[in-house]
Amino acid sequence: QVQLVESGGGLVQVGGSLRLSCAASGSIFSINVMGWYRQAPGKQRELVATFTSGGTTNYADSVKGRFTISRDNAKNTVYLQMNSLKAEDTAVYYCNAVVRTSILPSRTYWGQGTQVTVSS
Repeated sequence: QVQLVESGGGLVQVGGSLRLSCAASGSIFSINVMGWYRQAPGKQRELVATFTSGGTTNYADSVKGRFTISRDNAKNTVYLQMNSLKAEDTAVYYCNAVVRTSILPSRTYWGQGTQVTVSS
């Protein structure tokens, strides 16, 4: 089994910064994509940013230039540095990873979510 544990959410004012972390643990053989999604109240979950094992990053247009995703393969950890936060960034942020374990083929795992609230 694989667990994704997020940390770093909280309350911040407009224009502020937060850094989210997500560590994967368990019987991990390899991790392909790691990324972040978010879900605001009354809205669908949406992609924020992803980081592939090959080093390719992808961002939602709404966060380009403000958010930076990074990854530490040795620690099986992905980070999301969020700068110039806006009220519309308020959401529950979920970590996502496509993981192959020692006994299972690749599948998608989700973290429990961490709340980010940006106050105006």
